[in-house]
Amino acid sequence: MGTIDDYLADLDPASRDAIEHVYAVARTVVPDAEQGKGYGMPALVYRGKSLIAVMRAKTHIGVYPFSADVVAAVAPQLAGFSLDKGTIRFQPDEPLPDEAVVQLVELRRAQIDGAGKAAATQAPAPPG
Repeated sequence: MGTIDDYLADLDPASRDAIEHVYAVARTVVPDAEQGKGYGMPALVYRGKSLIAVMRAKTHIGVYPFSADVVAAVAPQLAGFSLDKGTIRFQPDEPLPDEAVVQLVELRRAQIDGAGKAAATQAPAPPG
């Protein structure tokens, strides 16, 4: 069992389901991401770098794509969610849109692959 699996085992069912869903969506984008740690948090790791972490806090679930640029690029799709530099907060009963999670992971993967800041600032237009 990896670090994400270990972390999930001790969560309440609603939080566990919400966090597992974010990781499942992330794995559709980067299926070769592995369980590991990023800044001490259980995280998906891609090419040895932290891709995304999702953790339960006292009052919310936090999503950490390890890049303030990525959060800023996806912010227009996250109206109504609490955002901060490098952090997105949500509640289990109000999950993040899958499309936003996909975009977060795609942009972070592009940064890791060397596209850097330019990729994070060129987010595709939201569907609609």
